[in-house]
Amino acid sequence: MSLKMNEPSSVKEQYQKSDNLKTRISIHDKYSTNKMGIGNWYFTIYKIENGMKLLELGCGTGSMWIKHKDAISKCFHIVFSDLSEGMLAEAKKNIGEAANAEYKVIDIQEIPFEDDYFDIVIANCMLYHVPNIDKALAEVSRVLKKGGHFYASTTGGNGIMETITRILEIDLVYVNTFSLENGTEKLKPYFSKIEIERYKDSLEVTNIDDLMEYIYSGITFKNACKMPTDEVRNKLLSCMEDGVLRLPKDPGMFVAVK
Repeated sequence: MSLKMNEPSSVKEQYQKSDNLKTRISIHDKYSTNKMGIGNWYFTIYKIENGMKLLELGCGTGSMWIKHKDAISKCFHIVFSDLSEGMLAEAKKNIGEAANAEYKVIDIQEIPFEDDYFDIVIANCMLYHVPNIDKALAEVSRVLKKGGHFYASTTGGNGIMETITRILEIDLVYVNTFSLENGTEKLKPYFSKIEIERYKDSLEVTNIDDLMEYIYSGITFKNACKMPTDEVRNKLLSCMEDGVLRLPKDPGMFVAVK
């Protein structure tokens, strides 16, 4: 069975509130072997300069900005956006008010800003949820200035859930419609220069209950997996070595220039 990562109804259900996103973030915070943290790594890639206009699409809880408010202060205008009003409220609570900051519900397929407005557009781990990626990328390109940067993080084909489905020996294939493998071809029609940055990391999980909470926070897996939860748990436990279950991660970021 193939599972698409961009089913609109599943995405809306999964991220209507911030609880599932917090669960998915927390396992990385707790068990990642790379202690830099991917949110901090993002800011080593971003080129945010004084006076810029910046749009983040799918900002979620805004957690990556909490330790990087200096980047916010550099901007002339910064827009934090999400499709979920609940998620946006959480982001506003975490990031706080600023004279140059705006919080706005935005669908990436219909960005309500004029042409050539932003210097930077950010979309982290969200393009594979978008029903019409071509339309979304056309909109991102439209609102970017000539020479502007689009930063789009995603994952490759050797990630956590791909590994878990192999461990469980179940016929579930995750179809990532915007991955590190296929993203370049999707970006090419809209951007003049495209590079990929990769972040080396993995998980070393010592509490299977935390991992169970993580995998069942994904609505797609929860709805599709017919294996009893006790059997899932036991199979994962059987793969632990010296009390640790090691899982690869395959994150990275596209840096595209208009």
